[in-house]
Amino acid sequence: VVTAVQPAETKSPRHGGESVAEVLRAHNVKYVFTLVGGHISPILVACEKLGIRIVDTRHEATAVFAADAVARLSGTVGVAAVTAGPGLTNTVTAVKNAQMAESPLLLMGGAAGTLLQGRGALQDIDQMSLFKPLCKFCASIRTIREIVPTVRKALAIAQSGTPGPVFIEFPIDTLYPFHLVSKEFGVKNPPKGLMGKVVTWYLENHLTNLFAGAWETRDVSPLPVDIPHATDDQVQKCIELVSRAKKPVILLGSQATLPPTPVEDIRKALELLGIPCFLGGMSRGMLGKDSPIHIRQNRRDALKEADVVLLAGTVCDFRLSYGRVLNRRSKVIAVNRDKTQLLKNSDMFWKPTVAIQGDAGSFLLQLSKGLKGHKCPEEWPQSLKAGDETKENANRAKAVEKTDRHLNPLKVLHCVDELMAEDSIIVADGGDFVGSAAYIMRPRGPLRWLDPGAFGTLGVGGGFALGAKLCRPESEVWIVYGDGSLGYSVAEFDTFTRHKTPVIAVVGNDACWSQISREQVPILGSNVACGLAFLDYHIVADGYGGKGCLIGREDEDRLSEIIKSAQRECREGKAMLLNVLIGKTDFREGSISV
Repeated sequence: VVTAVQPAETKSPRHGGESVAEVLRAHNVKYVFTLVGGHISPILVACEKLGIRIVDTRHEATAVFAADAVARLSGTVGVAAVTAGPGLTNTVTAVKNAQMAESPLLLMGGAAGTLLQGRGALQDIDQMSLFKPLCKFCASIRTIREIVPTVRKALAIAQSGTPGPVFIEFPIDTLYPFHLVSKEFGVKNPPKGLMGKVVTWYLENHLTNLFAGAWETRDVSPLPVDIPHATDDQVQKCIELVSRAKKPVILLGSQATLPPTPVEDIRKALELLGIPCFLGGMSRGMLGKDSPIHIRQNRRDALKEADVVLLAGTVCDFRLSYGRVLNRRSKVIAVNRDKTQLLKNSDMFWKPTVAIQGDAGSFLLQLSKGLKGHKCPEEWPQSLKAGDETKENANRAKAVEKTDRHLNPLKVLHCVDELMAEDSIIVADGGDFVGSAAYIMRPRGPLRWLDPGAFGTLGVGGGFALGAKLCRPESEVWIVYGDGSLGYSVAEFDTFTRHKTPVIAVVGNDACWSQISREQVPILGSNVACGLAFLDYHIVADGYGGKGCLIGREDEDRLSEIIKSAQRECREGKAMLLNVLIGKTDFREGSISV
């Protein structure tokens, strides 16, 4: 059905940014992260007027990382808006990270005017080609009447199937009011004769079409989200496999935390099943701090013994040695929303007994319901837990060893883990120090651990912590930084100060890119490009409005006292940076950096 479009309202002061804001508000978007630019100002101003909080950062990548964190913690779409050209190119790594972490995210970017694209306008590049490989959906707005339906569609696609980023490009003339656009892009001194008449007609027609029907009433409400689910037959087959298992194991990945299933419901389902669980990515913390079925160590050995393995959103990539750690005699149930990830490397190293393209969280609830009354034999998780305790006791013993100089990083991490509040959220941004933290620090509940995901991106710390603190203002937010990774986002201490989002950063300062150096030196005989210096990062935090503290070996006996003091100051509104000088240990010997 073709419907007539209303003519352009040339006197209206309204602009396209208002249409964007109306759709975002209808979708319960609470924050838009940005680094300001003239191309996108109307979006920011309109959102603020409608009560959406605008949070400006010191780098566009941080804006996207913050939106990613909001998506993960709130179950809605995270939203970022950045200016054209270099503003958008600065987000590429963060958008790719969101794609690989399967975070629903809307990136809005400015662009040159519709008539000036490809003609050498300021910051005009082919932005669509950049983002098509990174996003589930890309659109370039050509008329103002397209804004509402396009933003609604993008938000639904971001959350449907396998969640991920979407991108909408807004040429500058689709966002400003008619009187400004006509003044800027209208005919000023047309050439004489027929060519002049043609140019004048073309420009006036283009302008009229741009604004035609712009302010008609449109539905801004959310479109339905499409989520794949396991069939009843598939669930029944899995119930039978698990009910016969003597040594089942569940490997949970980040997908298990996705909406619509509440994470607390998944936790209860897992506890009813009683099957030992290894938790990765966003699912860390799913079972709390000391669950008898949460196994943290010796995963490879457990998988050798297991007769049934359930991959609930876990992928057979480098993190599972491409599937080679799975015992060929084990029955493998794989559940993943994404078909490619579901079957990754199954042509070479492993074979699923049942492969389900569906939502892992709701599948676990169905499985638990179907196995009501059945529980995994208790001696199996108990034997694995005993192995956990042996290894963790060895780790604690390593934590009290003296390093050649400075503090033992394991001791520092144990101390933070013991003192952090029960509602703490941990943000992981680094290599070696963070790798140790992943073994030692225990998130106290679901959605309390944020790491980049499979892309292994450095630089997420500032943005993830910002998004986390906004979503959970009452929680302690800890960033665990390496001294190398800190360099990417230390400027966001200014953002934490301006936006009153105090967090605590623990920087493991060993003056080195240690994760690389550990392999580079013995293999290639050189430490080139790995060395850093024991710099005064605490003073940098002071300069950005936070508060820094230097901690060395002479402070070892006061470590707990210093951490508690930082917690108090953070509660009083100061973003804190603990610059901890650490020495070398062999704890991470053999860990991979490629």
